[in-house]
Order: sequence, then structure tokens, then C-alpha cells
Amino acid sequence: MIITLKKNAPAAEVEKLTKSFEEKGLQVNEIKGQDFNVFGLVGDTSRLYERDILANMWVENVQRVSAPYKLANRMFHPEDTIVDVAGIKVGGHEKIVIIGGPCSVEGEDQICRIAQEVSECGADMLRGGAYKPRTSPYAFQGLGYEGILDLVKARELTGLPVVSELMSADKIDEFAEHVDLVQIGARNMQNFDLLKAVGHMNKPVLLKRGMSATIEEWIMSAEYIMANGNPNVILCERGIRTFEKYTRNTMDLAVIPIIKERTHLPIVIDPSHASGDWKLIEPLSLAAIAAGADGLIIEVHDHPSAAWSDGAQSLKPENFQTLIQKAKLVAQAIGREL
Repeated sequence: MIITLKKNAPAAEVEKLTKSFEEKGLQVNEIKGQDFNVFGLVGDTSRLYERDILANMWVENVQRVSAPYKLANRMFHPEDTIVDVAGIKVGGHEKIVIIGGPCSVEGEDQICRIAQEVSECGADMLRGGAYKPRTSPYAFQGLGYEGILDLVKARELTGLPVVSELMSADKIDEFAEHVDLVQIGARNMQNFDLLKAVGHMNKPVLLKRGMSATIEEWIMSAEYIMANGNPNVILCERGIRTFEKYTRNTMDLAVIPIIKERTHLPIVIDPSHASGDWKLIEPLSLAAIAAGADGLIIEVHDHPSAAWSDGAQSLKPENFQTLIQKAKLVAQAIGREL
């Protein structure tokens, strides 16, 4: 519910009204404008009646919000959220962030080598999986804590903040200490206990869209994190499952302007998982930037044919560098920069 107060409503009346809503168990988000104040009420507003609120002489208008998400809703938060990841700003209207690195950490030498390569190409962050959710129980499952420590070595070498996927709440302390951007993967998008747990973390979260999730379900998962105290959520579109067999998944580029219209959260695109084919990554990346994405997360490996996972969708460093050079031109054309 959104409540607009009349111009120059006395501070005492504003405080009184706020307290009355809080006593009903509602969270009050106040948006202060030059000529007006707006309250966004989060919680069960079904027992509130518009006519009772309008009885207050300082209330100008009352509007119910039909969307089930409140904290992520742009109506309550008209300004774009900018998420700080170890000094790298994600969101807003200027900088587009590039995240690069291998699907899996394969050892200290490998991740440090690739970290240097993606850094020299112009990447802002390093991605790497230490814990790997795999369809087959016989596939490589990641190096675990050893892989996290290898990422720390790569960060020390290059200065790049590290992004890695958290799969279970029992690893939260480990990630809180060592990882700069905590990724929640597509398979865990609706693992609500895990979402609540990362909601209590003081770390930004990269929330990937589930492979069969609707946009509203995805935003509601972000709402779980935000409702538990963590407002620093970055959405990540990584392709959805459809009937198409020519690509690993189907990239939903339309989701970028939809997310921008309905929420204030930044959105990055993962063309690697969306396509499953390294040859498709460049055109999908350029299209995503043109559509308004705030960043890209791309798998990069110096020997894709020997990669322990997802080699077919990994760019070689030289192709990654070419992509970034082209992406700069697209960003410039729409008034942004890399």
C-alpha cells in the first residue's frame, strides 16, 4: 500500500501516522520528496481500509499495490539501487560491470593464471565455482573450501573481487569471510531457507533466475533476501528452459527492461549458461548491453577443451578481450561505459 501525504504535513503528524502503522505490525518505508512524503507499507495490509486512512486530514491519496513484492518494487523505491561489491558499483546508469572467470576452480595455478588474464582484458570481478551443483552425481563437484582459498589467492594477486556460488547455509561463515559477491544459483532460487540465511549476511548477493521460474517468482526470491535484512541483491538472468534444443537454455532479453520497470534492483546477464555455446556469447552479450543490462558474467578458460566443467560455453581470453572491446562501443552508443 502506498500513502501520499499532503504538502507540508507537520512532522508530528507524520510521526504519529508512522507509529500507528508500525503498531499494526507493518514496515513503513518513507520516501521524502521536495513537495511531498510517501509511505510504502510492507506487510499484511488487508485489514486496512482506505477510507479510514483518508480520514486523516494530512493524507492526500491511498493506493494499493497489487504486486506481492514490496521491498523490490520500484513504486516504493523509485531510485535505482547501486550495490557495492568491494568497491565495484553495480547498477545505476553509467558503469557496466564485467565478471569473468572459469566455471570451476581447478587449482591455485589455474585460477590465478585466468584471473590475471581476465584482469588484463578489463574484467571488474573474478568468477569461479568452488562448490558445483551438477546434474550428474558422477561429474566434478568442485574443490570445496580449497577452491575458495584458491580464489582468495587470485584476489590477492589481481585485486579482483571474487564471485562464487553458495549451495548450503552451513558454508555461510566461510563465504562471509572469503567471498565478495555470494551467488545463489538457479537450482537454489527457491531454496527459501537458504534465501533467508543470506538475508542475514552482510554481503551482496547475486541471485540467478531459476531455469523454469517466472519473473514474479524470481523477484519474490529477491524479496525473501531483502525481507530478512539484506537489501544488496543483484538479479542474474541465465536463460530459461523451453522446448528449444539448439541452445542450452533460452536467453530472455525482454526480462531486462521488465526488471528495470518493475524493480529498482540491478540486473546482470549470463550468456554462457543461456547459450551453452561459446560462439553465441558475444552477440548475446552485446544485445544485453543494448537492452540495458548492468553487467555480464561470462565463463572464461584458457584451455576450454580441457576444462573440468562447461568448456563448450567458455571463451578463450583473447575472445573475451575482443568481446569487451566491442561491448565498449555498444555501451558508448547508449550513454554508458565499461
